Amino acid sequence: MLNLKEMCAKFDVTPRTLRYYEYIELLAPMREGRKRFYGPREVARMTIILRGKRFGFSLEELRQWLEIYDTDGTDEQRRVFLELSERQLVVLEQQRSELDKTIDELRNLREQALTQSK
Repeated sequence: MLNLKEMCAKFDVTPRTLRYYEYIELLAPMREGRKRFYGPREVARMTIILRGKRFGFSLEELRQWLEIYDTDGTDEQRRVFLELSERQLVVLEQQRSELDKTIDELRNLREQALTQSK
């Protein structure tokens, strides 16, 4: 079991972040009075949340996806993950394409500026 401070250190997040994730039902730590304790389930969920955010999923998508495990099991959760990941891969590929174009344009402008300054 991790207390709030340990959980924050483990995942490099603020207490406010953990409390917010609890508020929107992403996490459900055990409570003793005002103290919160995070077990293996919450640690695993936090790992998934941070990974999902890095991949560009919304917190609401992650909340719904995590809820599927509790209500419908792993097969349904896997099916939904495949749908979400296919959609997100398209978005990320588009972003990469746009970023590649922007980098090329900036390099070209930089080269023009270098040749004009000589």
